[in-house]
Amino acid sequence: MASSAATFGLTEPLRGLFPLGGSTIRLRRQIPYTLAAEMLLTGRRVSADEALRFGLIGHIVDDGKALEKAKEIAMTVSENAPLSIKAITQSLREFDGSLHESEALAKEIEENFDSSAKVVQANLDKDDHVERMIDEVKSCFGSLDAIVNNASSFYPTPIGELTLKDWDQLIGSNLKGPLFLINGLIDLLKESKGVIINMTDMNVGRGLAKFSIYTAAKGGLLAATKVLARELAPDIRVNAVAPGAILEPPGSSWSEEVKNKILSAIPLGRLGTEKDIAGTVKFLVDSEYITGQAINVDGGRSLL
Repeated sequence: MASSAATFGLTEPLRGLFPLGGSTIRLRRQIPYTLAAEMLLTGRRVSADEALRFGLIGHIVDDGKALEKAKEIAMTVSENAPLSIKAITQSLREFDGSLHESEALAKEIEENFDSSAKVVQANLDKDDHVERMIDEVKSCFGSLDAIVNNASSFYPTPIGELTLKDWDQLIGSNLKGPLFLINGLIDLLKESKGVIINMTDMNVGRGLAKFSIYTAAKGGLLAATKVLARELAPDIRVNAVAPGAILEPPGSSWSEEVKNKILSAIPLGRLGTEKDIAGTVKFLVDSEYITGQAINVDGGRSLL
């Protein structure tokens, strides 16, 4: 959106970016090559009318009316169509603390955007739970822009002590559940040309002693990421985020000795945070020319 008096200059033409009020937006359509060359060589600027015609902006408003129009558009979106990237929480093992936090977040989102958030709880180890989650997502929203497969069981399974229960639980939450969620929601993702983000683990390529089932599951999810990126292109992008040391394992606490040992193996010298992961996920959701990739968010630990 721009005022009728606005003009646009070409900056970074190879990346297809235009300035807008001091920031940048990605071109919705490629501008004519001859015009791009003219702008690059002569500094010519594009008028608001031309920008609208090329698809760079969606609305032209009178000077001083941009904020008013932006609010109008935002209210229309919130009232008539739920946001496509929803607060869908995959809460494993009916964990009440996680559920309560998720519901509080959903309530906060709802206060700003009506019909925009819904908490759907499921145990990904159980086939009927996964099927129910798929049905609820479809009935609640009717559209879907992104799936972030973040739910995970994580605990050691030393060789000699493996059980089928461990196999079902670790494979269920880390590989089987995510794949069948994708399978059940694939039509919605195709309609929106959406994106899938799978959470893997930076230890997949290194091996994590005593975690054979977990590592095998995450390795399978990484392989599935690459397979699906080929299979679902160009309609859907599929990428992975591979965290390093971010949080202490659930139900345990590291001693100072253990924590210092972990930190000594991280070039950046600190643990990661949830914001480090969330920022990477957002980057991959927004990056329209990246698919089939896994980004290690590990402070450089995978370099050693």
